[in-house]
Amino acid sequence: MNAVPLARFEELVADALDEVPAELLGLLDNVVVLVEDRHPDEPDLLGLYDGYALTERGADYGGALPDRIMIYREAICDICEDEEQVAEEVTVTVVHEIAHHFGIDDEKLHALGWG
Repeated sequence: MNAVPLARFEELVADALDEVPAELLGLLDNVVVLVEDRHPDEPDLLGLYDGYALTERGADYGGALPDRIMIYREAICDICEDEEQVAEEVTVTVVHEIAHHFGIDDEKLHALGWG
């Protein structure tokens, strides 16, 4: 499908974040969620967590720039047939990248059905 307009896609990302339980969102620490069109080096990548998972942060962690979760609009739209599928894929991708913040790796995510 053609790419969902940026403003609508950002709404879908916000909706996906609203689906995450409040207790879990409250545990996010120093994280920002951004929408970009594509990853420059891996154009088929749907999302990316860039930062230090909570499980990797030690006593020396502090004053760091926020971790970033990028959701790639065009890559997600490329694999979806309609906006409903885009919304579903955005939710899966947001949950997947948030899980990385908590130190959950891809293998465990796939086993849990969030691959």
